[in-house]
Amino acid sequence: MDGFMRRKEMKKTDILNAALALFMEYGVQKVSIAEIAKKANVSQVTIYNYYESKENLVHEVIVFYIDKEWKDYEELLKSDLTFPEKIKRIIFNKKETASKINEDFYQYFMREYAAGMSYLENLYIEKTVPSFIKLFNEGKEKGYIDPDLSNEAILFYIQMMKEYMQREDVYQKILPMTEDLMKLLFYGIMGGREE
Repeated sequence: MDGFMRRKEMKKTDILNAALALFMEYGVQKVSIAEIAKKANVSQVTIYNYYESKENLVHEVIVFYIDKEWKDYEELLKSDLTFPEKIKRIIFNKKETASKINEDFYQYFMREYAAGMSYLENLYIEKTVPSFIKLFNEGKEKGYIDPDLSNEAILFYIQMMKEYMQREDVYQKILPMTEDLMKLLFYGIMGGREE
């Protein structure tokens, strides 16, 4: 990549980081392109040149956010932490994220999710499911998950939750329950054991 392309990619990343930070704190509707430009140290014209509209920028910020969160999960899942510690961190990270995300940005995110955002669906199928299966197998090998529980049943349960959460009447209420739902999911399959 030449210097021009590298600078362009750096600017785009700066814009996405600035927009994400502002959306997380204030929501999408209350943040203007001018505020994003100021925080990213670029002109408004630059933002429109790269993203054409605020709507496109919001979509790209959601993809950027998903990628960022996924990298954190990948590092956690590949770590040498014990199975119970991985589960605790997954729950804690979900709680932390839920407490930091502005309700308005969350609603934008969930509308894209409910609309079957193909990027998120592909990530779920290609990366999340195989990673969860690996995590479940680790839990079974270490005696934390009942080895008689099939991965198919666990994934079916997760899929039911996922599909239910895509309903507008559900996703509008779910943010405050994030920690409880994660505990139900993970400690439920562990047979109620917390270490």
